[in-house]
Amino acid sequence: MDRQQTFTGGGDSGEVALQRKVPFSLIAEQSLLGSVLIDPGSFSHVADLVTSTDFYLPDHQQIFSAMQELFVSNVEIDAVTLLDTLIRHGDFKDRNLAAQYLRSLVDVVPSALNIKDYARIVKDKSVLRQLIEVCGDISDIAYSEQDSVVHILDDAENRIFAIAQGRDTRNFRSIREIIGSVYEQLNALQRKGEASQGLSTGFGGLDRVLAGMGKSDLILVGARPGMGKTSFVLNIASNVAAKTGKAVCIFSLEMSAEQLVNRMISSEALVDSYSLRKGSLSEEDWDSLAIAASRLSSCNILIDDTSGITVTGMKAKLRRVPDLGMVVIDYLQLMQSDRRVDNRVQEVAEISRAMKIMAKDLMVPVICCAQLSRGPESRTDKKPMLSDLRDSGAIEQDADVVMFLYRDEYYKTNESSDPNSAPASSIAEVIIAKNRHGSTGTVQMGWIGKYTKFRTIEDADSAK
Repeated sequence: MDRQQTFTGGGDSGEVALQRKVPFSLIAEQSLLGSVLIDPGSFSHVADLVTSTDFYLPDHQQIFSAMQELFVSNVEIDAVTLLDTLIRHGDFKDRNLAAQYLRSLVDVVPSALNIKDYARIVKDKSVLRQLIEVCGDISDIAYSEQDSVVHILDDAENRIFAIAQGRDTRNFRSIREIIGSVYEQLNALQRKGEASQGLSTGFGGLDRVLAGMGKSDLILVGARPGMGKTSFVLNIASNVAAKTGKAVCIFSLEMSAEQLVNRMISSEALVDSYSLRKGSLSEEDWDSLAIAASRLSSCNILIDDTSGITVTGMKAKLRRVPDLGMVVIDYLQLMQSDRRVDNRVQEVAEISRAMKIMAKDLMVPVICCAQLSRGPESRTDKKPMLSDLRDSGAIEQDADVVMFLYRDEYYKTNESSDPNSAPASSIAEVIIAKNRHGSTGTVQMGWIGKYTKFRTIEDADSAK
């Protein structure tokens, strides 16, 4: 049988396939299947690289699917067992012609040595075909003008991103290789004299407990309204951007970008945030603002204030950001799931899992703010606990670090009849309730409300 000939057991689709100008390599598909028949053990090398749907010809899809079935069942893959499986499933009409085609596959390739290369070609052609299909669908939707532009763009990004995700395959790594990588990291830390492997928050007491923010960590910052969680994560974002020079991306689902930057300037310049909002600034304030604005402008901080964005939408945008260092999301309960779900608890669970996957895929810390339930208000001890996480406990499981912000002064001020009783600065407790990589505990920090600024308390009692 000619090497370029195909057998179509179920119809004439093979003939049509050869006539259509679509991304497709007949020789690569035949060589991959032939390699498995020559060396059945080679199937394990490509089982995680391609699926049956990556083959273009229906016959090749059915043959590979039958190979998968035999492999999973721990049955030797050869021409006899393969043919028996194909006939049993009714995939082919003519047994003799099918047997002849299987034998011809062995003649296509001399050995199974390059089977991974054949698999990559098959996969690449499959990805191109998927892109053609998706682009065709999106084009039809756009021509119909029956949907909003925003929805069409989101759908296009999601579908193309799904194709990219399907192409991502990772193999096992030996512990010898991983140990070598770990030793390199430890040696680098020793040479630099750094105290932790993770990214510094800019707050010494917090870094000593966390050992920094690890790559791929999902870090949850929870607090009741008014505790300063947005200011806290913005302080960290500014510190990271200034120290590393890397891009820090902030998704603000509640406040506008201008409101966010107002807070950052107030904190950086040490100018009263209320005066800043009113515009009642002294000459000294203007000088401080100019210096702060210059410092912040030199940082690679990117802000997106799209309301109701999904994790998929975030990830699509973040993949286009070069030299990404950290992601900040404010806040969890305002995010939306990529699909319809039965209830909010299930939706938040899906969002939290997707955020953890995003952190792992992008290999950067993802800090997410979260509102807490009213549980602390009903207790004598109003310090937050893990059970106070609102809408879902799934975030507790997915997060690598869970931190709560608590200020005793906040409740005392609310109980006071004097509206001016709030002190200029106070003690804020950062309660580390979960730390997958280390210890938990409480770190005391200073909070200067009028500047929306947290600061490290440099004394022996700063970390408990």
